Amino acid sequence: MSVGIVGLPNVGKSTLFNAILKKQLAYVANYPFATIEPNVGVVEVPDSRVDKLADLSKSLKKVYSTITFCDIAGLVKGASTGAGLGNKFLSHIREVDLILMVLRDFEDENIVREGSVDPESDMETLLTELTLKDAETLSKKGDKGGKLGKIGGIEEIVEKKAMEILNSGGLLSKSVWSKEELDILSEYSLLTLKPMLILRNVSESGLRELEIRNYPSLTESRRGLEKLEIETLAVSAKIEFELAELSPKDRLEYLNDLGLSEPPLDGVIRKCFEMLGLNTFLTTGEKESRAWKFKNGWNAQKCAGVIHSDFERLFIACDVVPFEKLVEAGSWVKAKEKGWVRLEGKDYLVKDGDIVEFRVGRG
Repeated sequence: MSVGIVGLPNVGKSTLFNAILKKQLAYVANYPFATIEPNVGVVEVPDSRVDKLADLSKSLKKVYSTITFCDIAGLVKGASTGAGLGNKFLSHIREVDLILMVLRDFEDENIVREGSVDPESDMETLLTELTLKDAETLSKKGDKGGKLGKIGGIEEIVEKKAMEILNSGGLLSKSVWSKEELDILSEYSLLTLKPMLILRNVSESGLRELEIRNYPSLTESRRGLEKLEIETLAVSAKIEFELAELSPKDRLEYLNDLGLSEPPLDGVIRKCFEMLGLNTFLTTGEKESRAWKFKNGWNAQKCAGVIHSDFERLFIACDVVPFEKLVEAGSWVKAKEKGWVRLEGKDYLVKDGDIVEFRVGRG
């Protein structure tokens, strides 16, 4: 599961990417298209539950869930028709599962504005290019002989519905689709069918002035984009990169000075994890405490396969206790004594935060 960092040139995408990875991986330059091929990195998802379990179990090791972030080159107006290598960059967006749209919301005379005006109009530009590319994809329904090339059936009905949504300025991801309709649309990797999260890149002074956890949505867009209800968060990519380079002590002092309990970017990473439809079950012991990611709706047997394919194949049952109950009890043994550890079968739907021990047979 991957997150694509998308935006106009020089809005701070690569700086943000480097901050997320806590190292200089993406090339940062004060001119457009410094990034051509996507930079890709695997990022740990901050999870205080792992830290707490490690303390309880005196674990030697802590392992967090991960997701992949891709730093995609800047899009410009006209990208859908090839401007600024737009077709190449739009094809990179097709490969990701979630679009993290970065908008420039800071002033710096030393960083060139390349097509950027203000967050509202920049977002309109980006959404317009994504929409136009989807409309072009749908209009070529017969070129490749795909499902949408069939005339008179549900495929044609779905195509017309999608085109009407795009022509009205809507996003396919914000519309209601049946499973059959989604199966049809998924064949075309439509850009606006992907979930989106907006990230406003602000200055240090802007960050100090914001209530990060209640950042206002873009409600004054000239195209009525507030109706799309795209969630909006805010960070300062520059500050986040500086924080990543500090020692834990200095980082804490810096955050305290900003009036924050954690880097805002940690919340962005967790939000992306959630929007990808991912949950976490946990295991703990003296060797390690670990977070394991799984798709929402997976049963216990399927989740066992996350640890090892043999666990899924040889699954017998699993012992489960909610994270909060284990912490309250203080240990697995005490949780059992209190009757809080349940024995569940293969069809049990694992919940986020479940602490699980799997019972498996011999191969």
